[in-house]
Amino acid sequence: MQEAAARPNMDHWPERVELAAAFRWTARLNMHEAVANHFSLSVNADGTRFLMNPNQVHFSRIRASDLLLIDANDPGTLDGPDAPDPTAWGLHGGLHRHCPQARCAMHVHSTFATVLASLADSRLPPIDQNSATFFNRYVIDEDYGGLAFEEEGARCARLFTDPRQRVMIMGNHGVMVIGDTVAETFNRMFYFERAAETYIRALQTGQPLRVLSDEIAEKTARELETYPEQDKRHLAELKAILDAEGSDYAT
Repeated sequence: MQEAAARPNMDHWPERVELAAAFRWTARLNMHEAVANHFSLSVNADGTRFLMNPNQVHFSRIRASDLLLIDANDPGTLDGPDAPDPTAWGLHGGLHRHCPQARCAMHVHSTFATVLASLADSRLPPIDQNSATFFNRYVIDEDYGGLAFEEEGARCARLFTDPRQRVMIMGNHGVMVIGDTVAETFNRMFYFERAAETYIRALQTGQPLRVLSDEIAEKTARELETYPEQDKRHLAELKAILDAEGSDYAT
């Protein structure tokens, strides 16, 4: 908090710290891609003002004070010296403009989610507890149209029509995960990558898959949706590890 007071324009400090921790841990898990990929977090009631990572800064170096505060309705966003990456503006600006349930949005090209997105059939069958978490809770974008500039970003945002669906498997691209908070969204992104890895590795065996029934998959998904505070505790533990290591993420 003292760091926040010492720097100008450091509103939404707790939110900045949580988002910075998510960037750091995503890099540690090797779920990032060089200086690409983007996370954002809405900070106003209608979701149109949001924090986002600065242009082409490695996730492993992002600090709370580095995060940009962006207005999705400001047409001059890309004109200033601190302009975000144009594809980040297109994708996340589109989400926060058209998809109010996307309070937090995390877009990565993580290995196994991207492998899944590269298959002709990008569905994730419920073959284990993690994959059952996402039963009927993702949408597949079948119409990749190139880099996510404004038109492509708006098109993607409009695919989130079912409030239960908080993961977009972006065909030929990667994955977009949305949620209400940093903790919820990061936890969902983490488990989706784990589920995708299990599925891809199971396919590699060439053996028949043990697919859960729709009834059990839906039951499991509902049970995990109401599991008490796993997402908050997950992020709190990651922050505690970073703090113990003397990380500067929260500066």
